[in-house]
Amino acid sequence: MTGKKEKAKERREKRLQEVSLLRTIPYSDHQRWWSSETVAVVTGANRGIGFEIARQLAGHGLTVVLTARDATVGLEAVKVLQEGGLNVEFHKLDVLDDASIKEFCEWIQNSYGGVHILVNNAGVNYNLGSDNSVEYAKMVVATNYHGTKNMIEAMIPLMSPSSTGARIVNVSSRLGRLNGRRNRIGDETLRHQLSDLDTLSEELIDTMVANFLQQVEDGTWTSGGWPQTFTDYSVSKLAVNAYTRIMAKKLSDRPDGQKIYINCYCPGWVKTAMTGWSGNVSTEDAADTGVWLSLLPDQAITGKFFAERREISF
Repeated sequence: MTGKKEKAKERREKRLQEVSLLRTIPYSDHQRWWSSETVAVVTGANRGIGFEIARQLAGHGLTVVLTARDATVGLEAVKVLQEGGLNVEFHKLDVLDDASIKEFCEWIQNSYGGVHILVNNAGVNYNLGSDNSVEYAKMVVATNYHGTKNMIEAMIPLMSPSSTGARIVNVSSRLGRLNGRRNRIGDETLRHQLSDLDTLSEELIDTMVANFLQQVEDGTWTSGGWPQTFTDYSVSKLAVNAYTRIMAKKLSDRPDGQKIYINCYCPGWVKTAMTGWSGNVSTEDAADTGVWLSLLPDQAITGKFFAERREISF
């Protein structure tokens, strides 16, 4: 087992080195479909992965709107980026508050007329190390899944028309994979329904998370076939991944000039407050795939799941 872990670690380190090298290669002029007038919104971006995504996007010359629930920390984050010469603005946003989302959308409309890129990064996890409490399951599901869904539904009407298409990127996790060897849900029928686009629906996802939360309340979740590691976080990210596929299918029929491409990605086990700084991936490397998906030139990639710039299965 030790040998397998060492080989897996070597492969991961080699891939991260490849990604780091790719990040040093600048986009050529014909690849750069964006300009300083291209607007990207990054949620939950006052620190960690979201902050780094905002920094990298602004570094590529875009206008970035950094959001956070706490105006004090959000403004401080923006100040740091602005002092570095980056075009970043702040607006307060709580993805769980309908009024906050509405006010934010009105501000975006009045200030910029729309957005080209939405990165849904806002998320929470209350477990560290080997902990697996579901005490905060409602908040985890509400923030990670419903918050992401709320933002997508609210922002789609504001996505600016473009010949290269607008982009939505959902920060997710391998822990939410349907068919991973570890941590997948045990209900084979549900797993099949979620994996089949013909049976996958928003109602199915909502019913799944509602059943999970009901079992948490009843104290029966341990026998419900749910993931046994970071359970509430895994369920919330499974829902995000499934919803990404649904939206990709819904948005695929939009006419040319109004295309919206939506994908999700796993940043890895990152050295941030969410992991108690115990991760093995830097925020710079963790942000890379999200930024890459946001800026993909001339590629109609949608409804996919990525890690380290590689597509992986749901």
